Amino acid sequence: MPVIDYLDLSHNRLSGPLTNLPNEGSVGVSRSYDNTTLFLQDNLFNESIPISLCRRSDLQYLVLSRNSLTGKFPECLGNMRNLHTMQFSSNQLSGVIPGSMLSQSSALSRLNLNDNHLSGELPRELGTLRELSMLDLGDNQFSGNIPEWIGEKLEYLEVFRLHKNNFTGSIPRSLCNNSYLQILDLAHNNLTGPIPHCLGKLNGMITGSSKINSLVLWSEENLIQVMKGASLVYTTTFKYVINMDLSSNNLVGEIPVELMSLSALLGLNLSNNHLNGGIPDSIGNMKALNSLDFSGNQLTGPIPPSIAALNFLSHLNLSHNNLSGRIPTGSQLQTLTDPSIYVGNRDLCGAPLPKSCSNNEDQTTMYKNSKAANHKSNKVWFYLDIMSGFAAGFWGFIGLLLFKKHWRHKLFRFSEEIMDKIYVAVVLRVDKMKRGRESA
Repeated sequence: MPVIDYLDLSHNRLSGPLTNLPNEGSVGVSRSYDNTTLFLQDNLFNESIPISLCRRSDLQYLVLSRNSLTGKFPECLGNMRNLHTMQFSSNQLSGVIPGSMLSQSSALSRLNLNDNHLSGELPRELGTLRELSMLDLGDNQFSGNIPEWIGEKLEYLEVFRLHKNNFTGSIPRSLCNNSYLQILDLAHNNLTGPIPHCLGKLNGMITGSSKINSLVLWSEENLIQVMKGASLVYTTTFKYVINMDLSSNNLVGEIPVELMSLSALLGLNLSNNHLNGGIPDSIGNMKALNSLDFSGNQLTGPIPPSIAALNFLSHLNLSHNNLSGRIPTGSQLQTLTDPSIYVGNRDLCGAPLPKSCSNNEDQTTMYKNSKAANHKSNKVWFYLDIMSGFAAGFWGFIGLLLFKKHWRHKLFRFSEEIMDKIYVAVVLRVDKMKRGRESA
């Protein structure tokens, strides 16, 4: 019988309990083979995860997503020490994540337990998974604080998703250490406090470079992200998604201007918090932005004209704040004609809202005129600096002549010698020209 090193029975209607899985070494499954896989996602398997699965220590890829598995995780899953990918998303699993299931899984790089009924606090054993690049625990019932060691120990984390749980406390500043982070989704929790300013230093959201591109991606990875106002499911294309979603929490304070440095970010969602202050003027620096949602906060002041510089913006929601002034126009903003994206801001005016502005000058034009005025002002100051420098040097030289008598005498003698030489040269030139005309 040939060696089976790859078993893919996904996307079928297989049902019943997982009690008849082949053990390690049976049906030709080689114990020594380094790339064994078991793909059983999108079937109808039910009941609990069998203990017999723990004997498959040869496995590197275990995918049982989108079935109907119930019960708790067996602690013996920690025996699968070669596992690189573990996906049990979209099942009906419950209970806590056993620490023993993680403590010996040092090779694990992707853990996706999204959309189950898991609860409790995050086990400290997660911090031993130093190679972890993807951690998706979203849509469960986890609680407690997000621990500081997430950012201190999981330094290669690129996807960190705790969407729709019951986490409390503040966003740990240690997350700023995750320089590879490209998807940060902490939406729909009970987080409090300000947004850490240092999140603007996340290098993965500035450069867009990713290690995920080099990973094996043929195991279907379903990653849900709220982008453009809708929940979108990404499979192998999730490696191109760069998104920060902190929406629907209890965050306070101003929007950190440092976030505007995340130039590779495609989506930024800070909606439904208690943020105040203005929208940073430098928001136009986020050149790659596709989706921007600041709705449901307490933001004040005008909409910065630089927002018109976001050429790829296809979804915008600034509704239900306290923004005021004329809505900027120009560039991509001309395509965003739905008035609902601005409603709930009593003092906003201009298209696409029905309320007209008293001042007919377009705010974007004012912005351009202001830049031109600043440029002209800079030129004036440049010439003033040159003139003042020349004047200072000239009068300084004159002052030296007034107080240094021998310098004054030397200058006058030097001037007389120069004038004599010029006089002699002119006389000789004129005499030569006269002789030339006479001989002619």
